[in-house]
Amino acid sequence: MLAVMSEKTIALVTGANKGIGYEIAAGLGALGWNVGVGARDEQRRKDAVAKLRAAGADAFGVPLDVTDDESVNAAAQLIEKRAGRLDVLVNNAGVAGSWPDEPTTVDLETVRRLVETNVIGVIRVTNAMLPLLRHSAHPRIVNQSSHVGSLALQTTPGVDLGGISGAYAPTKTYLNAVTIQYAKELSDTNILINNACPGYVATDLNGFSGTQTAEQGAVIAIRLATLPDDGPTGRLFDDEGVVPW
Repeated sequence: MLAVMSEKTIALVTGANKGIGYEIAAGLGALGWNVGVGARDEQRRKDAVAKLRAAGADAFGVPLDVTDDESVNAAAQLIEKRAGRLDVLVNNAGVAGSWPDEPTTVDLETVRRLVETNVIGVIRVTNAMLPLLRHSAHPRIVNQSSHVGSLALQTTPGVDLGGISGAYAPTKTYLNAVTIQYAKELSDTNILINNACPGYVATDLNGFSGTQTAEQGAVIAIRLATLPDDGPTGRLFDDEGVVPW
């Protein structure tokens, strides 16, 4: 198994059973990669893997709840046994809560839940997978962020980011800050880590009110997952290029 896997790029996409995550997995699978579909719901995970395989992708399921230490550690062990390394990690799993929500009235349990998934979950998964990424010749980490996490855009007059957000948007700002620190720590390695802004995509996170398809939203993450060795690190990107922090 290891001999076979060593011939392919190995990727893990969290929250890949639907929406943008599924399309990222599909896009990487179309490149001939071996793609792990990380998802906590067993049936949705199995359905996504079956659909990807039917389309010709080399996909496999990875039971994964990013908020649970045991689940994340078990996922790392699964990938280690299967391939012995990980080439690309896409931290896509996330939750949105209600929108808009003003900070003066936001439910604190909602804030905790969003931070646990959107920030701590990314740190938990990244740290668990780093030993496997260090075995890769071309390791990449892509974190799913958002334009709403950009302090520069949030404070630019005339820029409409969909109203006030006391919970979700700050978690993406927090994620951006964490990514910068990872990039600084990993600057003497060959690991490239960047954040992706998928755009306003129609998913269940926003009640399918977005103006772009999930397939369109997956494009920038796929691009960052396939960066050349001299590519950028520690930056925030959308389809048009660098997004200010």
